Amino acid sequence: MTALHIFLAIGPWQIAIIVMVVLLLFGGKKIPELMRGLGSGIKEFKDASKEDEKLEEKKE
Repeated sequence: MTALHIFLAIGPWQIAIIVMVVLLLFGGKKIPELMRGLGSGIKEFKDASKEDEKLEEKKE
């Protein structure tokens, strides 16, 4: 099986179990902090990508 097949084979019960395990490991208070950090990381990555594109356009 490829990774795509495994990903598509995950059903709603498996997702619920994964969510419960994450809640048990990190607690309800820590998860919003983790998601906020993930969101800011994605935003920084997008901003850096846009800056690279602008620099390449200026070189040409």
